[in-house]
Amino acid sequence: MIAVTKTYLPDVKKYKSYVDRIFKSGWITNNGELVQELKYRLENYLSVKNLLLVANGTLALQVASKLLKLKGEVITTPFSFVATTSSLVWEGLKPRYSDIDSNTFNLDPNGIIERISKSTSAILPVHVFGNACEIQKFEEIAKTYNLKLIFDAAHAFGVKYNDKSICSYGDISVLSFHGTKIFHTIEGGALIINDDELYNQAKLLINFGIPGPERVTDLGINCKMNEFQAAMGLCVLDDIDLIFSKRKRIYNTYVNAFSKNKNMILQKHNENSTMNYSYFPIVFKNEEIVLRIISALMKDNITPRRYFYPSLNLLPYLKENQTMPISENISKSILCLPIFENLPENIQAKIISIIENILGN
Repeated sequence: MIAVTKTYLPDVKKYKSYVDRIFKSGWITNNGELVQELKYRLENYLSVKNLLLVANGTLALQVASKLLKLKGEVITTPFSFVATTSSLVWEGLKPRYSDIDSNTFNLDPNGIIERISKSTSAILPVHVFGNACEIQKFEEIAKTYNLKLIFDAAHAFGVKYNDKSICSYGDISVLSFHGTKIFHTIEGGALIINDDELYNQAKLLINFGIPGPERVTDLGINCKMNEFQAAMGLCVLDDIDLIFSKRKRIYNTYVNAFSKNKNMILQKHNENSTMNYSYFPIVFKNEEIVLRIISALMKDNITPRRYFYPSLNLLPYLKENQTMPISENISKSILCLPIFENLPENIQAKIISIIENILGN
């Protein structure tokens, strides 16, 4: 079975060498030496400060909301993985959706202002499929209306915007290090917090509010990354540039095959940002074509994925119906094709051939 993605597994001997260190120290969690090492290496690689490792990306979103003391409504995108919305609802916040740009698939900043109300406390855009959203416009809106700004950068590891890490912007950026991501720690995630005081508060918040033995000074929860997760991250980080280069080749092969096909739309990328080749999404003319392509690929044991379906404004646990026509249409018509560093060339050629036979050129 060829899945839409495949977890990158590093050299097992290297991973075992880190595991041996864990067994030798007996220190498996609570800010162990491997977590500390991974934190500093990631800060150096990404050129950021105040990176805080946590158990997963969803918790990172929840911590960001709690840390910024958000209340009421948060303006966000209906086109993302469900965690962008569920983390808000879990924290007692109301997602206030604004529609997306039909070419970039990102939250359209031009629709934000009309949705700001007295109840709005923050904006939560997503760099969808690692494609940088209009960061400067969102920063201007947040500053004008005194709103907090959180960027969901779950897909955007290693991406730069205006020659700076994409995680350098806003109040907080959140990363996911899930096993399906281009950089992973099995499960895991991180917050990049631009304010030093907030960063120090966050370190307490993810550890029960405990600053030291026999002291509890703040309300907190358990979000810590463990040593085995960090060991995987250290191994993957050693190979990350090779991973990028291999995925770039596969990504460009798709682009060369499909860029002139009038029966589909490829994502328009932000000219001010780099790419990490984490996904290859295609928007087709309608849902019927998507289902035909899925069926044809599945017959050859190839599994694409309908990222993201359904449009989040249609989630059953939301009390208010918010119509988002662009997001709803794209969510029905989009398909992400398999892309991972060792995708066989003959399999990719078969994927391309199957789609071209259904669509024509």
